[in-house]
Amino acid sequence: MFRLIHWLPLQRIRDFMDNEAAGGLVLMAVAALALIVANSPLGPGYVGALHAQVGPLSVHDWINDGLMAAFFLLVGIEIKREVLAGELATWSQRLLPGVCALGGMLVPALIFGAFNRADAETLRGWAIPTATDIAFALGVLSLLGNRVPVSLKIFLTALAIIDDLGAVLIIAIFYTSGLSPVYLSGALAVLALLALLNRCQVRVLWPYLLLGVILWVLVLKSGIHATLAGVALALALPLDATGTSAKDDRAGASPLLRVEHALQRVVPFVIIPVFGFANAGLSFAGIGVAQLIAPLTLGVAGGLLAGKLIGVFGVAVLAVKLGLARLPAGANWWQMFGIATLCGIGFTMSLFISALAFANHAVLQEEVKLGILGASLIAGAAGWLVLRPVAPARAR
Repeated sequence: MFRLIHWLPLQRIRDFMDNEAAGGLVLMAVAALALIVANSPLGPGYVGALHAQVGPLSVHDWINDGLMAAFFLLVGIEIKREVLAGELATWSQRLLPGVCALGGMLVPALIFGAFNRADAETLRGWAIPTATDIAFALGVLSLLGNRVPVSLKIFLTALAIIDDLGAVLIIAIFYTSGLSPVYLSGALAVLALLALLNRCQVRVLWPYLLLGVILWVLVLKSGIHATLAGVALALALPLDATGTSAKDDRAGASPLLRVEHALQRVVPFVIIPVFGFANAGLSFAGIGVAQLIAPLTLGVAGGLLAGKLIGVFGVAVLAVKLGLARLPAGANWWQMFGIATLCGIGFTMSLFISALAFANHAVLQEEVKLGILGASLIAGAAGWLVLRPVAPARAR
């Protein structure tokens, strides 16, 4: 009986963590906690702790540049696995989520640009509303149970993975400055070694991880954002042609699957919550009408709410009506509209890009946070309201 009492909570925790939407629910709670702390007497201590210097970087930089490298490593792994042996393995599978992801990036950027075209400084944040937070979106879907077909959840996940790939490319191309030829050459040399290990079918994991750490340091000093080292390492990790899931992990599983298995719980339940807590804290002191209607705030909010909906849903309609793609199995247009609405939830990647775009502008970052948090709350609630009336029997 004593063992049973202690086993039940642990089993419930394990069951919760195995739920694909659990990370989103944890992230919601952490974001709320960050807002509470930032607006409490603990606020000054919260800000001071994040700016405390630990070695060469502040605590905030260690989180955004260091811990988030593991997040980008997992993103890279998921992209590679899905493209090679998963839901994006064929062009027919990639087409609908691919064109919807593209529309969901272009239209928000255009809307943001329309609001900020007169200010070159704020225009630098054009990419902030282009990213969808899959953890939050799946968290909302989990509240709807079987009202949403599995095919639509797969579609949303595939769209978000392609969305993440777009965000990685945007960061690499548009948010890189002051390149150091020496460190960049060193990083390329390490990448060549990683590619050689892959080519030689080396399955021992530690050489990849050791070179990955060296790559992170070199990329950090090269002028390219350090987290991109995680994506580069993911692309170098070997994947067995037969392996499609981290659940296939065995003693002889490929290095990519072993790393994915190790990160599957650490990233959503440790790294992303820490990042969310460090970046979602927004003090409402001094925020008034001027901040609410600032072009930056409206550009981010409008891009996420209207841009994502128009971009994702509009492109889906065009692709299906033109005969280029079909709706996900068992789904209807109303459900597709609800999914497109949920795509307006931007958090992790949006906050990350905002930190790059306005690294030295605390006021602008506050306006961005206001737009991201407000739009994400509205998009999540609106998506839930759209999908909630659908009878469970119709979503099977």
